[in-house]
Amino acid sequence: MNPLSLLGGLGRAVLNMLAAFGRVALFALDAISHVFRPPFYPREFGIALLNIGWLSLPVVGLTAIFTGGALALQIYAGGARFNAEAVVPQIVAIGMVRELGPVLVGLMIAARVTSSIAAEIATMKVTEQIDALVTLSTHPMKYLTAPRVLAALITVPALVAVGDVIGIAGGYVVATQNLGFNPATYLQNTVNFLETRDIVSSLVKGAAFGLIAAIMGCYYGMTSGRGAQGVGRATKGSVEAAAVLILAANFVLTGVFFSL
Repeated sequence: MNPLSLLGGLGRAVLNMLAAFGRVALFALDAISHVFRPPFYPREFGIALLNIGWLSLPVVGLTAIFTGGALALQIYAGGARFNAEAVVPQIVAIGMVRELGPVLVGLMIAARVTSSIAAEIATMKVTEQIDALVTLSTHPMKYLTAPRVLAALITVPALVAVGDVIGIAGGYVVATQNLGFNPATYLQNTVNFLETRDIVSSLVKGAAFGLIAAIMGCYYGMTSGRGAQGVGRATKGSVEAAAVLILAANFVLTGVFFSL
């Protein structure tokens, strides 16, 4: 293969990737700006709160409780090799609050909410409902994107907080019922070990992950192709992009909060 052709293909791929990042960044800025400018649509915002927040509680709760329980078992088994079984409460707490809680909730939201938003908006585009909104002098970004973005910013941190608590509770149940820990001592060690910075970082990550999940769903829905294949590609692409960006954002935010 000609080296110049290979280099040219690599250059085109890099330029296409940068162009895609630029389009997403401009869309995100536009969506966030519409959140704070009238007109507002309270009904759409309420529906988004219900779909993103309340209806996501079951999957978030189940994910968190099993993760917390499994983490307690793993930490106990690992700590037993060094006679450090007593660190189970501290490690479960810090692991759930700093990392596992926000990341798992973010990925669950990406799987459940991002795909739903992308499929819904892409279907509206295919059936020309978005064109109808424009005909009725209703801005699609105002009506479709802004309520979902605002709802995700509010509800996902709350879901992360609930997931953290349930995950710690799952570890508590396993540790006290199966591993022989004293309940009062376990709770006291958990409370003493957690710092304000841990909790703040968890909530900030939740807000960032919610923003990413909502924007990716709206972006892929708005830019989807026509037909059933376009809807399918938009749904798949939105979840993939949201999951990767959530993991990347988690790395960056962890560095910001805990690199000092």
